[in-house]
Formats: sequence, C-alpha cells, structure tokens
Amino acid sequence: MSVPDRVVVGALAGAFGVQGEARLKSFCSEAEALFSYGTLYSEDGTRRFDLKLLRPIPGGFAVRVSGVGSREEAEALKGVLLLADRERMPPLTEDEFYHADLIGMEVVDTGGGLLGRVRAVHNYGAGDLLEIAGGADPLLLPFTREVVPTVDLTARRIVADPPGALE
Repeated sequence: MSVPDRVVVGALAGAFGVQGEARLKSFCSEAEALFSYGTLYSEDGTRRFDLKLLRPIPGGFAVRVSGVGSREEAEALKGVLLLADRERMPPLTEDEFYHADLIGMEVVDTGGGLLGRVRAVHNYGAGDLLEIAGGADPLLLPFTREVVPTVDLTARRIVADPPGALE
C-alpha cells in the first residue's frame, strides 16, 4: 500500500448564517494551520475547495467556500472531509504520525501474534485510540508509547503491547 498523497485536515460541518457561509472543523494540532495549505480536496478528489477564513466560532471557524453562495449549498457540504496535499504539510518529528499513514497498517503483539489492521484513529478527548480490526470485535488501543512502542512506517507494521484487559 502506498502512502496517501493527501492528508485529512478538516471537515465542513454545515451552514453558518444565511449567506452561504459554512462551519469548518479543523483537525490540525494548530487549528488555523489548515488555512495555510492552499486548495483543499474532497476525499474522492473530485472536488476542490478554496476557503476564506471569516472568523473563529465555537468549535471551529466560519468560512466562505469557493462556489458556495447560499445557505442550502453550504448545508449540503455537511460532513465533507477536506484533504490537503501532503507536500504542503509541515515535516513531522520522529514520534509524530499522520492518521492517514496509520490506517491499514498491520498490528502485531510483542510476541509477533497478529492482532489485525488499523481501521481508524479516534480521539474522544483523552488522546488517540487505534481501532484494530481483525478479530470478532474491533480492539481499541490507546496510541501511547507504552501501549504502542513501535511504529514502522516503512514496513507498515505496528508492534503493540495491549494492557491485559484488552488482549
């Protein structure tokens, strides 16, 4: 599997106001960094979005989206994920990863036993969780150095040491 050429940086969250403004939720560690990535794209790559920051609002930003002129058009964009070209993203430190890079990676325990593959990365406010698919039920692992001591992007393999109750 190749590393994606684009990274999810935010999502449109529906209309804000009556003149075609939209709500935007940033997934960036520095929320406003999203506006420095230039043109953004839909997940399937068929749509392009140029955003103009209007103002911060609770939980995100009010933005003007190119080509959107009415409340109904803005509301129709609710749930659209926004992706930026990877080449425009800042370099990561050794212990940082884009969620997109983790999706699909094989996960093994410290003894080499297959736990499954990363299906998603979630964050409910207390830190990132890896959702591992492969067993009867998905496994959620805290994405900490203690539980996930090794992430090998080149080999696309994660070594995990699940807490006893999660095994």
